[in-house]
Amino acid sequence: MMAVAQERPPPTRRVGGQFLAGAGGRLLPASVPLRWFAAAAVFHALAWLALAAGASQWPGWRGGPGWPLAALHLVTVGTLVSSAIGASLQLLPVATRQPVRGPRLAALLWWLYVPGAALLALGMGLAQPAWMVAGAALVLPVLGIWGLLLALNLRGARGMPGVVLHGWGAAASLLVLMGSAAALVALWNGTPLLPRDDARALHAAAGVIGVMGLLVLGLSSILLPLFALAPVPDEGAQLRSGATVCVALLLMALAAFAPAGSDAAQVLRWTALLAAAWALATHVRAMRRSWAEGLRSDLGRSGRLFRIGWGGAALAISFTAIGLVRGHDGADLPWGPLAVLAALGGWLLSILFGVLQRILPFLASLHAARRAGRRPPTPSALTAEGPLRVHEAAHLAALVLLAAALVNRSPAWLLAAAALGFVGALAFVGFVGVLALRLHRAARRSATDA
Repeated sequence: MMAVAQERPPPTRRVGGQFLAGAGGRLLPASVPLRWFAAAAVFHALAWLALAAGASQWPGWRGGPGWPLAALHLVTVGTLVSSAIGASLQLLPVATRQPVRGPRLAALLWWLYVPGAALLALGMGLAQPAWMVAGAALVLPVLGIWGLLLALNLRGARGMPGVVLHGWGAAASLLVLMGSAAALVALWNGTPLLPRDDARALHAAAGVIGVMGLLVLGLSSILLPLFALAPVPDEGAQLRSGATVCVALLLMALAAFAPAGSDAAQVLRWTALLAAAWALATHVRAMRRSWAEGLRSDLGRSGRLFRIGWGGAALAISFTAIGLVRGHDGADLPWGPLAVLAALGGWLLSILFGVLQRILPFLASLHAARRAGRRPPTPSALTAEGPLRVHEAAHLAALVLLAAALVNRSPAWLLAAAALGFVGALAFVGFVGVLALRLHRAARRSATDA
């Protein structure tokens, strides 16, 4: 008699949020991450002001110092990297179940980085190379220390191989970003270390896709399941997506040093684009599957911003591909600037704001729960919904207007986009300010009860 074969049960998938067990002992002081996120919100508002200041420069801008460059770096160095530092310093120790490293150092870094980023952007806007050097002299060491803290967290991580792979890719990209940034600052001061186009191509790829892109993709695998009460995305899909992004970055770096206009450069760029498209499709498919299996499938505003972010990433790849086909015909649409807008505004900023409006109240409630006294406030009690509604509408409208301004090369439309974007940015600053005020009041009540 033949034995009946028993079916093997499917592998168990971890549920998002399991890493929160005992999270209270792995939190930085509340002021540290909140300070980084508040700086990111303020830099975002300043970026729209810089955009307005350089409205007349945009149609003929070719990448040199000026307010357009300042606006870009207020978004990247200011908003995106500040958020990345705050999120990684707090979330990685929680997610990987290890103690936080250097809480006082994390606080000190803020006092160096924020003035340095502001000085760097002001030097770019006013075309003052010496100010850019001074700002970079503050920013670059902070990035180096952050990279070291990131590497220590990744080395001590247990589990989450997909997130760890994305983190190591971001850490390696950070080195390229710092080197290319130093080369560009030296170039603007009359000491070229790399050809300008090579340094710019490396800087853009390492910053947008390498550091921020990989961190967004990796941390999304932690945060979206947490928000949706869903299983963690398939680890194999995470590994395949992260590894393919790293391959695409390597191909972009090789293309940056290939002879301009050569067949080799074109083949490398097309291969990198195809790899990036496949990685994005793999990531989105895994995330959507996880989301669909969650207990909270409707994430409201955050869910919409996630979907808009994925669409922005797809548009950035598409615009870059069209630009490669069309070349640099001045009578054609500005595919390069549109790709940058889709990547920074549509993809990275949309997902960032979708994350921040949920993770900030969540972290604040965790901090409140650590204190003795009455029942701590819930995340919803700490959230001001009105400013978030204003921000969402203004953010999306500003992106559409900004795209129209680029297509029409219209300073007037760009000013309108900057005005709407600034209103939305102020609303988000208001959301952060209300949250901090409510957390402070909760702490005072807890101290009184104790």
